[in-house]
Amino acid sequence: MERLTMIVLVAALLLLGIVLGAVVQIPLPLSLTLGALIGCWLLVFAVRERVGARRRSR
Repeated sequence: MERLTMIVLVAALLLLGIVLGAVVQIPLPLSLTLGALIGCWLLVFAVRERVGARRRSR
């Protein structure tokens, strides 16, 4: 189990490095806009999951 956790952690860090490398190549306003869009999408996703969990628990 511990070995699998380490593999997942290394894969996540590798993916983070690739994404940050891509962000460096595009202009700052576009990076900020895309970051805000991703943040909004995550917020909507979290709200939908919470509402769904409440409905399932009833």
